[in-house]
Amino acid sequence: MRIITCNVNGLRSAHAKGFSRWLARQKPDVACMQEIKARESDLPPEVAAPRGLHAFFHPAEKKGYSGVAIYAKREPTRVTLGLGIPDIDAQGRFLEAEFGTLSVVSLYMPSGTMGEAAQKRKYAFMDRFLPRLDAMRKCGREFVICGDWNIAHREIDVKNWKSNQKTTGFLPEERAWLTRVFEEHGFVDVFRALDPSPDRFTWWVQWADARSRNIGWRIDYQVATPAIAKSARTASIYTKEVFSDHAPVVIDYDYEL
Repeated sequence: MRIITCNVNGLRSAHAKGFSRWLARQKPDVACMQEIKARESDLPPEVAAPRGLHAFFHPAEKKGYSGVAIYAKREPTRVTLGLGIPDIDAQGRFLEAEFGTLSVVSLYMPSGTMGEAAQKRKYAFMDRFLPRLDAMRKCGREFVICGDWNIAHREIDVKNWKSNQKTTGFLPEERAWLTRVFEEHGFVDVFRALDPSPDRFTWWVQWADARSRNIGWRIDYQVATPAIAKSARTASIYTKEVFSDHAPVVIDYDYEL
């Protein structure tokens, strides 16, 4: 089973840059996309309904903002749009597809980069999402939660970590929250379980040649329950082509979907 996740920073924009062609070559069983910035009706037919894939979208109410999507080779037994929390669901941040006893989630956590109010909204999301994560962990299903978590967990996950300790996305409170997800709630950072190497980043600022110099952050994850995490065999970050300011994370699991 191949699962791909990518913050596309506009699905139409990524499509124009070759994302759809690349994705078709990868033959994913499930592909999760974040920050699609479009409603289904806004998308070209080959993006809204890709050949051989079932497509599901949870856009934000605000046009051109946020939103998540899932493509799946197999039709899910159930699809859930949103967390049931109105202000979060209005932003299009959570989409879950169920395949038997496995759920794959496309998640787009808020960013705090727009100032203090944005950071407060991010903390509010984290506070309300943690009980949902706890419920997921205890319900007996397997989960792979894919997406832009907007938090770099450890020093190895940010190129210039010393100078970013007061920067949103690498604040001590955010990192401690993610540690709770892994250590208290038992989820696994699947990429890191397979690849402990430095300089593995998924996002770069769009100035100062950050991407070509690989001055980046790893904020895009596949976070899984332990059993499905143990079945992961290969993990990679695709950087040969540029579809977005983020790069796709590709993980292959020894699992039949």
